[in-house]
Amino acid sequence: MFGSMMVEHGSKCSGRLWILDTALDTWYVPGQFIQDQFDNLEKHTQWGIDVLEKYIKFVKERTEIEISYAKQLRNLSKKYQPKKNSKEEDEYKYTSCKAFLATLNEMNDYAGQHEVVSENMTSQITAELTRFVQELKQERKLNFHDGRKAQQNIETSWKQLEASKRRFERDCKEADRAQQYFEKMDADINVTKADVEKARQQAQIRHQMADDSKGEYSSILQKFNHEQHEHYHTHIPNIFQKIQQMEEKRIVRIGECMKTYAEVDRQVIPIIVKCLDGITKAAESIDQKNDSQLVIEAFKSGFEPPGDIDFEDFTQPMKRTVSESSLSNSRWDGKSEPKPGSKSKGKLWPFIKKNKGGGPEDFSNLPPEQRRKKLQQKVDELNKDVQKEMDQRDALTKMKDVYIKNPQMGDAASVDHKLAELGQNMEKLRLEAQKFEGWLAEVEGRLPVRTEQTRRQSGMYDTQNTSAVNNCVQDRESPDGSYTEDQSQESEMKVPVTEFDDEFDDEEPLPTIGTCKALYTFEGQNEGTISVTEGEMLYVIEEDKGDGWTRIRRNEDEEGYVPTSYVEVYLDKNAKDS
Repeated sequence: MFGSMMVEHGSKCSGRLWILDTALDTWYVPGQFIQDQFDNLEKHTQWGIDVLEKYIKFVKERTEIEISYAKQLRNLSKKYQPKKNSKEEDEYKYTSCKAFLATLNEMNDYAGQHEVVSENMTSQITAELTRFVQELKQERKLNFHDGRKAQQNIETSWKQLEASKRRFERDCKEADRAQQYFEKMDADINVTKADVEKARQQAQIRHQMADDSKGEYSSILQKFNHEQHEHYHTHIPNIFQKIQQMEEKRIVRIGECMKTYAEVDRQVIPIIVKCLDGITKAAESIDQKNDSQLVIEAFKSGFEPPGDIDFEDFTQPMKRTVSESSLSNSRWDGKSEPKPGSKSKGKLWPFIKKNKGGGPEDFSNLPPEQRRKKLQQKVDELNKDVQKEMDQRDALTKMKDVYIKNPQMGDAASVDHKLAELGQNMEKLRLEAQKFEGWLAEVEGRLPVRTEQTRRQSGMYDTQNTSAVNNCVQDRESPDGSYTEDQSQESEMKVPVTEFDDEFDDEEPLPTIGTCKALYTFEGQNEGTISVTEGEMLYVIEEDKGDGWTRIRRNEDEEGYVPTSYVEVYLDKNAKDS
């Protein structure tokens, strides 16, 4: 392409050498043609590099978009994930909610594929093409340096040739004038022989100088013609060929990168399709009958439907009889019938009003099935709390052993108070669990039903109930074990319930009050603790409260407690002042 741009066409025209560009079919003066073409080629190759850099910038912006999109998808998925230990977790037993959770998980995987696209484009296109551009710039600089150097050499040779020719021309003219002067002196009879001889010698010297200049000019001309031939038929074509190869290599490389650009996207399509198939499969798994059955299981009361109510004939003596099938019968827990004059509220059980207060501790105001579930839930919660206390005790025991073996790390006696406190908490929780397990056994029929008398005598289980509360319970309890509403007795006993409690389940994250550096490696294997490595820098969010533990945070998702002796704390100035 570039190597065939010119051919030598040597002819003497007014003492100047001309070059014919066969591609343009135009005559150019030496120097102007090469310089012009080098300038054009230099601009063109620089434009090619600019195109590569523009494409690199395009791919970089695409990777940034992919990363940003993936981050937004992950945040969206995380935002709608059910919060731990909240009502939302219970909701995800329904198939529709499970399908939504599966959709969130699939969207998280979907976001991961966009991150893969970004990583592959960065490594396979941006990094490789940036390296290639640097190599291309070096190669281009070298090629044009060689071209200019060759041009300078031929121009230097041309100047030497021109100087030699002018010197030869000048010496020839001087020789002609010396010859004419000698002939004039030789023809003049008045001139002495010595003057004629002097003129003759001067003419010979000038002729000799002209012959020397002629020989020098001839030698320089032959050398220039050889160098010119090498320049236009060897050096310049080779340089142009290198530039052509460099340019073609650039064109091939940008084409390969465009193919890679498409291939990177194509590689993640099968996984994206799997994610979408997973969402479709989750949607198809929704079972409305199953969800309805779950609702029934969650809210069934365990009561039997009431029987028919007998007709009460008021034409008979004024003694009212009460149907045995009515729910205003004597208490199902074995109590005596209410007195005829007592104000018994004989409403049917589906319409019995719920107690608006906190309710009794044993949930006796609830229907049997609901009461069983509540008691089981309470037992499970207490067992979990006991396990947490045991884990903390085990952690402190290990710490105490470490302090005993390495006194320089801390005082072993400082842990004893916390261990004793944990022991007391565990005992309280165990007693509480036993209490609720007893009530649960009653509901499930494993133990005889206790009367109100035995409940009042159980000081271990019911220490918080006063006689006034017990009397209130007896007066207000309906035949099915639930409470009816009696405003006169409830005004002092009910506990206000805030209907917006659920909105404050999530605590705001604690602000950082300083930083800390881990002095030793700590393996946080127990709940509430966090593992750290020696030399790691972390954020402090809660100071040591005297129990030997400091609360720290690694990032917004990882926080927990570490032994205070394991870290060196640097509190912020504002935290110290406060």
